[in-house]
Amino acid sequence: MSELSRRTLLAAGGALLATPALASPASANPTGVNAADIDASTGLNWRDFLAGSDLIWQRLPKNWYDGPFLGNGFLGSGIYAEPGANAIRFNVQHSEVQDHRPEFGSLYGLARLPIGWFTLEPQGTITAVDWRLSLYDAELAGTITTTAGSIAIRTIIHNGRSTLVVQARPADGEAKFRWVFHPAEAVSPRADPKFNKPAPNGYLPNPKPTTQTSGPATLVTQPLLSGGEHVTAYQETTRGTTRTLYATVAWSDPDKTAGPRALDTIRATAATSLDTLAKDHRAWWNSFYRRSFLSVPDGRLQSFYWIQLYKVASATRKAAPVMATTGPWLESTPWPATWWNLNVQLEYWLIHGSNHLELDSLTRALSQFRDNLTKQVAAPYDQDSAAICRTADITLVNGATAGIPGQDPPTPEIGNLTWALHNVWLTYRHTMDTGLLRTTVFPLLRKAVNYYLHFLTTGSDGKLHLPKTFSPEYGVDTPDTNYDLALLRWGCQTLLDSAQTLKITDPLAPKWRDVLANLTPYPVDANGFMIGAGQPFAMSHRHYSHMLSVYPLYLVNWEQPESRSLIQTSLDHWVSFKGALQGYSYTGAASFAAQMGRGNDSAQYLADLLRLYVQPNTMYKESGPVIETPLSASQSMHDMICQSWHGVIRVFPAIPDSWADVTIDNFRTQGAFLLSASRQHGVTRWVRLRSEVGAPCVVRHGIPGQVAVRDRHGRPLRFKEVDATTIQIDLPRGGEAVLCRAGDRPDFAVAPVKSNGPSAPWGLTA
Repeated sequence: MSELSRRTLLAAGGALLATPALASPASANPTGVNAADIDASTGLNWRDFLAGSDLIWQRLPKNWYDGPFLGNGFLGSGIYAEPGANAIRFNVQHSEVQDHRPEFGSLYGLARLPIGWFTLEPQGTITAVDWRLSLYDAELAGTITTTAGSIAIRTIIHNGRSTLVVQARPADGEAKFRWVFHPAEAVSPRADPKFNKPAPNGYLPNPKPTTQTSGPATLVTQPLLSGGEHVTAYQETTRGTTRTLYATVAWSDPDKTAGPRALDTIRATAATSLDTLAKDHRAWWNSFYRRSFLSVPDGRLQSFYWIQLYKVASATRKAAPVMATTGPWLESTPWPATWWNLNVQLEYWLIHGSNHLELDSLTRALSQFRDNLTKQVAAPYDQDSAAICRTADITLVNGATAGIPGQDPPTPEIGNLTWALHNVWLTYRHTMDTGLLRTTVFPLLRKAVNYYLHFLTTGSDGKLHLPKTFSPEYGVDTPDTNYDLALLRWGCQTLLDSAQTLKITDPLAPKWRDVLANLTPYPVDANGFMIGAGQPFAMSHRHYSHMLSVYPLYLVNWEQPESRSLIQTSLDHWVSFKGALQGYSYTGAASFAAQMGRGNDSAQYLADLLRLYVQPNTMYKESGPVIETPLSASQSMHDMICQSWHGVIRVFPAIPDSWADVTIDNFRTQGAFLLSASRQHGVTRWVRLRSEVGAPCVVRHGIPGQVAVRDRHGRPLRFKEVDATTIQIDLPRGGEAVLCRAGDRPDFAVAPVKSNGPSAPWGLTA
């Protein structure tokens, strides 16, 4: 067999999604092929392919849920009609800008603070818009048409300079359109009377901002009662008939150094044209997408997936704060903080399979601010334990102590740190970085488990039991909650495994083994998993906290024949209560079904999600703006296409009947493997695995019949059959294995699959 090659694919990608033809900016639809857009290894034309997933606006968006959004993990802007006015709003928000008065708690005194917005105010009445958000370039472009003329716009938030840049080319009677900045009141959005959540006694709004000029730049300084400040600097530059607005935000606490930094940024950026700024901005984004590839025949779902990758890279970077409930696009919300009892965990799942660990601000923040996790534990447990409250600011501080098992108040919701550390452990498993295991996972998980150990008692049955804790978000305190029992079991087993990997002899190891041997079983009844001992699952409940042992922990799983009835009964009972189910209930159900190998059910749950909950721009609404659910839907797709847990890589484990063809490339799995595979006409044709560290490689490939395994040069590789479709391969660091049916000679192309039919683009079309 000759050395494997990949077919060159030049320009077919974008057309497969059958997006309506539009008068679009040249950046989204080039007239010719640019060699820089062609992937050297696959031949894929990335610009054309991603253009098929661009968001389109042929109607003026009215709010956060249907407008374009831009971001770089720090600065964020949502764009839509100014309410009650003939203008377009360009929001200016920043993920670092928050209050610093911990005495009022995370939702008021440490809340994210709104900054303000610009309005583009035309001379004539707005009659139409034609906009396209290019995912590939992270750039919004198009036209605003008015009764007086038109304005062509191009907009980015620069990837590296954290500057909003809006280039406007007015035509006819719009030469005198104007920009106006509107500072927002520096108060927690939760304090808005419409949410009926009164602020604590003594909580006051921050002072009004001040405005000053420095040459052509304007600085709006928002002082904070805590002593810090944030500053918005902006400047408009005219080059011929083109007018370009530049705006940036700087934050400092407790010192007042934001002004000079904002001014330095705006002076440097405003001296540079958008065309020049766009070069390195585009270079980052163009490279970003190429780290992995996924194509399915459901065109709308495929577009949705690529938009989520754009969204998560707009919302966070490794050095940025952990994503808050709205990401960097703060709006009127009762949730102006970071939530740790589900939101954070769901927001970050997709970074692993998609091979985007450069976005892992969660791991970075837990490591950087670990001392705060101990300081929030009440004495005497703070000597050796750690916990995180339900809500926190960018430094993981809540302003109060964490809950204590067996007591209320505060609510004894103590499992959230352990669950968050499961995400960090997933980062370890997908990279096999023992440095991360040694410096972050093991020491923090040890403290999180220690907090549980303080409260375990031996019951009359000889088993270890937990006092009353809180299972998110059921609403009652219950002993032996399944949420905490699952996390404690996972934590003890992971600590033992980690100590073995790191060659650590830990004095607590006997206690961890004792917990695993003697912890009380999960409380169950005729309807499956209960909330906890004595507390059945008896009302509609959007959260699957009582089933965490099944997903995402896989402690109880479908591959255990004795567990199948319990899993099936629990899932059916949970989703049978429709009243309180929300969007992430559907993404969770899709992932449960994927574990069960039921791709048709997974696809239906996702179809229902898109139909019932996902907004025109793929954002999500649940009493207010939140972002975790659409991001977690991407992980549900991952679970359908590839699962890697308990040391086995499962290729195409839950593909629906309607997906005859699927292609993935450089999908990252546990064990630090990069997986590429192709499903054609309902059959897995080939699988390619590249090992980054030489970890044990067990793959359930799904290729029918006898399988051939070769290296990248076509030479046979030795392997061991585990079962009919599972093999173990001795794959060293840097080694590559290619699998196909013996005697088959498939085309090892990485290319978009054919869509099942036309699909409407996301956004607002006519």
